[in-house]
Order: sequence, then C-alpha cells, then structure tokens
Amino acid sequence: MIRTRLDDPQATADNPGMAWMQRKLAERGISPEAVAAPLADTPEPIPALEAAQVRIPYDYREAQVGHPDVARWVRTIADNAVAPAASSLLPHHGRAGQREITHGHSLLLWGPTGAGKTHEAYGAIRALTAAGCGVRWEATTAADLYGAMRARGGLDPEYLLRRIARIPLLLLDDLGAAKSSEWNEEITFRLLNWRSERRLPTLITSNLAPMRTKDMAPHQPVLRDKVGDRVLSRLSGMCTAVHLDGPDRRFRAA
Repeated sequence: MIRTRLDDPQATADNPGMAWMQRKLAERGISPEAVAAPLADTPEPIPALEAAQVRIPYDYREAQVGHPDVARWVRTIADNAVAPAASSLLPHHGRAGQREITHGHSLLLWGPTGAGKTHEAYGAIRALTAAGCGVRWEATTAADLYGAMRARGGLDPEYLLRRIARIPLLLLDDLGAAKSSEWNEEITFRLLNWRSERRLPTLITSNLAPMRTKDMAPHQPVLRDKVGDRVLSRLSGMCTAVHLDGPDRRFRAA
C-alpha cells in the first residue's frame, strides 16, 4: 500500500494518480493542504436540546441540574423512556430511534423565592433532551394557567385543560402563588388527578412548604392552605418533595 500526502512533492511526482487528483482539486479551487488537514473536533448537535432551547426562557437556557434528587429523577425518567415502535412483542424494533417519555414519578420543588426551583426544573428538561429523549413538554405558572382557563369568546377552556393534562412532561411553576378560590382549586385538582392516575411526570414548584410544622409561625402560609386537602393529597401520592434553600439567586447575581 502506498502511503502519500497531497503536500508531499516527491510522492506526487512518483504517483500519477496523486498528480491527477491535485490538478482536479486546483481546478475546483480547493487547497490540497485543506484536504490533508484534520477535521475540527466539534460536538455533534442534539436536535431535541436545540428545539427545547428556543422555548426555554432566556434566564434558564444554560440551566443545569444541581440537586442530587433532581439528577436521580432525570435518570429515572430517561430510563423509562422507550422508542416509539418498541413493544413487548418487538423489544428491539425502533431501539436506535429517539426515545419518548412515557411515565414516571413527579417532583415538588419547594423553598423560598430565588432558591433555584425554576432553575432546577428547566435544568431537568434540558438534561432529558440532552440524554436523547424526545420530550414533548409544556411550562406554565399556575396563575397563567388559571388566567388562560377563564371563559371568553373563541376559547374552549375544557380543550385547553385536556391538552395541558395530556402533555408527556409538564412544568407547573409557582403553585400556591395565585389567590385562592374554589375554582382555582378545582382546576388544579382535575389537572393533577389526571396526571397522577396516568403517572405522567410533572415538575411542580412552590414558594410554600407543603404542610405546617410545629416550628412554623401560626400566620405563615403553607401549600395546604392555598390548594386544599384534595390537591395536597394528590401531590403527596405523585411527587417526591425536594426542599431547596439558600440565598436568593437573583439578588446574588445582581
């Protein structure tokens, strides 16, 4: 086997084939040195992550998972993901394709304002897409959900609720921040009850502790006061509660 380089004059002179190739490259304006140079080591793009980045708010487009419990949740959800065509009868069919989220436990991220709850949630979404999962997801604050559900011309609130309830991965941000009402509680219960029964993974954040403890001041609000016992019961059954604490990230950044 002849080992030559395009930039080796002696090798080119002794090899008519190489000389012919050099002439063809020159005709096309291609430098032989450029052909011989090694390719740059650039990371391969991840289409799912690139698509997610467009929808993620600017403040969270570089978010990464930092809490070990959130990292464990991401691994569990990714492990449960399956290729679209995979089944018990054809377990290998479609395995090489992009996997889709199917089911899994949910997370309740709670703690004071600025502790990084929403940052962790978007970090989890980014981590799932980077792991190769085809993630169909939706993100909304609880207050925005209630506002969108208000009946008005040309809008079917039931259709919107069904669409949100069926999304494979949902981020429900700031639960308990909106003003309490029976109507808000009913919407929250129906949404979480649907997702709980079908084990659809949900990321929920709240500034409030789930329940009152003996060390808390009597006037300090808790999530149970805001959403009611029925909703809290669903949260207890479907979620792992993760407490995030520390200084306000926004003040620290400023």
